Amino acid sequence: MSYIPHTEAEIKSMLAAIKVNSVEDLFSDISPDLRPKSFALPEGRSEFEVMENFRRLAAKNATGLVNFLGAGFYDHFIPAAVDSLADRPEFYTAYTPYQPECSQGWLQSIFEYQTAICELTGLESANASLYDGGTALYEAAMVAVRATGRKKIIMDSGVNMVYRSILYSYTSNLQIEFVETPVVHGQSSREEIFRVLDDRTAAVIVQNPNFMGAVDDHADIVDKAHSLGALVIQSVYPLALGMLKSPGETGVDIATGEGQSLGLPLSFGGPYLGFMACRKQLVRKMPGRIVGETVDRDGKRGFVLTLQTREQHIRREKATSNICSNEALCALRAVIYLSLVGKQGLRELCELIYRKAEFAKTMFERVPGVEVKRSSPTFNEFTVRLPQNADSVVSRMIDKGYACGFPLGRFYKGMDNYLLVAVTEKRTKEDIVKMIESLEAVLCA
Repeated sequence: MSYIPHTEAEIKSMLAAIKVNSVEDLFSDISPDLRPKSFALPEGRSEFEVMENFRRLAAKNATGLVNFLGAGFYDHFIPAAVDSLADRPEFYTAYTPYQPECSQGWLQSIFEYQTAICELTGLESANASLYDGGTALYEAAMVAVRATGRKKIIMDSGVNMVYRSILYSYTSNLQIEFVETPVVHGQSSREEIFRVLDDRTAAVIVQNPNFMGAVDDHADIVDKAHSLGALVIQSVYPLALGMLKSPGETGVDIATGEGQSLGLPLSFGGPYLGFMACRKQLVRKMPGRIVGETVDRDGKRGFVLTLQTREQHIRREKATSNICSNEALCALRAVIYLSLVGKQGLRELCELIYRKAEFAKTMFERVPGVEVKRSSPTFNEFTVRLPQNADSVVSRMIDKGYACGFPLGRFYKGMDNYLLVAVTEKRTKEDIVKMIESLEAVLCA
């Protein structure tokens, strides 16, 4: 049993041992407004009391809103079979499949997931165990730096702002030069990308559809980047690949994205699933777990972790990443979802979502003073300009039961009146019509 000091003399002795003058000095690196106000914790409660307290807190959340929010996370229907299969205890209790002789089921599920991601993206190799879309994009950038030996990265400003923030945070202590290029009429600015692209560039990072919902074909950017020895990384919305040109068809070197739309609930931010796929020649630079198919000594099909480069394995300081958590349960949900929907079902789902989004656009245009931005094609998400501040409108729409979109002014200067709206297969015609009626009432109030 560990010993907890409780006398003033004992505390002073411990502080002296670590050469600290006071307990307060232990928190000197933390801004005062972020420090705990007190360590006087309340008395413990029973299980029943704790659960009741959490129920009361949860009841304060506006859980009944009709959701038109997107911005990288989407309210899609999840078939009941996903929960039924993924909630089996043998999946819930398993962790990292280090010992193949004990983990064939888990290893096969990861292998099937990797296969599904390769088919979805049109690329040759995929991994598992990435946290979310933002950290997956960071890992892809590091693959490009290692593969090219260069330190300059060009990033389109249409890339999700959350992902860009993660990338800057993760690389803050690395000597990497970032150059951001603007979006022009919803599209990546070719003129600006080509102007800053040179033989020092490790990668160009783009997104499709981009944060404003605009669909773009980046094949010309890929060709120009490759001519100068740079790689192209494309962040994608995986569900949209049932309709859009895949990264493989575009010529992209690495594709990443957020797998939440593949059978994972919104869940107040996680756990989510970052995915990555790349061309075969980059596979040894790719981090995370990679499962390979093999045969045992009797010739029977089997699965193993392969190309292991994590620091807690044999590579140590030569490891490609510090990824250390297993996202296999989230990956399992994704491969179950994709298997249930199927190739044709994915196409039909995308067609349904696209048509509903286009219907929503026409309804928005009926509202006086509202303009739908149509300079670029879109999939399920689009930008509208309101005659009033979007933050204020969103707040008033919540009172009417609608999360009507994401105010772009929070991330982009000069776009205070712009709203990002997402439509999924769950939004009915009635949902869309009534939301528009409520919006009109709010704008006229």
